[in-house]
Parts: sequence; C-alpha cells; structure tokens
Amino acid sequence: MAEVSRLGRKPVSIPNGVKVELKEDGTIRVEGPKGKLEKKLPPLVQISLENNEIIVQKAPVQKKLQNKAKAFQGLARAIINNMVTGVTQGFTKSLDIVGLGYKAEVKGQELILSLGYSHPINFPLPPGIVAKTEKGTDPVQVRIILEGIDKELLGQVAANIRKLRPPEPYKGKGIRYTGEVILRKAGKSGKGGKK
Repeated sequence: MAEVSRLGRKPVSIPNGVKVELKEDGTIRVEGPKGKLEKKLPPLVQISLENNEIIVQKAPVQKKLQNKAKAFQGLARAIINNMVTGVTQGFTKSLDIVGLGYKAEVKGQELILSLGYSHPINFPLPPGIVAKTEKGTDPVQVRIILEGIDKELLGQVAANIRKLRPPEPYKGKGIRYTGEVILRKAGKSGKGGKK
C-alpha cells in the first residue's frame, strides 16, 4: 500500500502551454494543445498549484479514514497525470479483428463493423474519440486504432467495441486488444483419432 501513497505524493508537473484550473466543487480543468478536460476528483484529497506543479495531498481526516484518503490520493494523482498527458500527447489504443470476412471501416464519427452477424454493426464514437483502420497482418484482418485525450473514455470505448464480438477460445476469432493473448481450447477432434 505504501507504493500508492509514495506515488500519490509525487507532484505532477505542468508542461508549457498547459493551463490548470481548480474549482471550488473539487473539479479540475486542464487545457492543452490537444484539447481540454474537466473531471471531478475523489473526496478526501486537497489539490494545490505551486511552481508549475500540481500537488495532491490527503485531506485531514479521522484515523479510520486514513487508508481511504491514502488510496484516493493515489487515484487523484493518476487522474490528474492522465489529464495532463492527454491534453499534451493524447492516448492511443488499438484493437485487432481476427476472422475471415470480418471488416471495419470509419465513416465520420461512426465505426461500421462486419463481424459475421447477419447485419453490419454501426458503432457511434463519442465526441473526443477518433478512429482509423488499417489492414492487419495474418491472422489479423483489420486493426482499429482509437485516439483521444481522455484515457478513461478511450478505455471504455475500446472495451465496448471488444464486447461486440469477444474472441472465442477455439479459433481465436473476434475482436481483441492488440497484443492480447487468447487462451486457446483444444477443438473437439476426439482423442487418439485421426486429424
């Protein structure tokens, strides 16, 4: 547990061109070259700005809430750090589509997927998330690359797309995160029989 609080105490430095605003209601707003983000921070923490750094501290709490405050301190720092990284560099997540005849294309803010069902699936992308597709290398038919400045939203969108056709354990067909290892099951070929 000490690991979290040590990281939680580490200040987040504010790069050039990034504006940070703390609001009374515990909301933080970060604006940078790639856009702006606003998030409500967890309770039991105090945030301050000093010398181009954001400092996250535990709020003074009763003894029984100490551990919770420590956990929230680490969480708040991670959220702020991701916001600063997001508005300066952005985040990328990619998914691989495996399966013969499976396709994906981007039309405006919509991802159109053919995943072996009787009809294509139109998946609307939320504002702030951009997708592009590229041809994959065998066995990957298509790679979907998602980009955005909000790490949490990006992860959620990727998970929702993966849910449309999770990888099946026999041939590994479906949508998986790039680099994800699918545990395969042996097919029903029968024991000792000819293959």
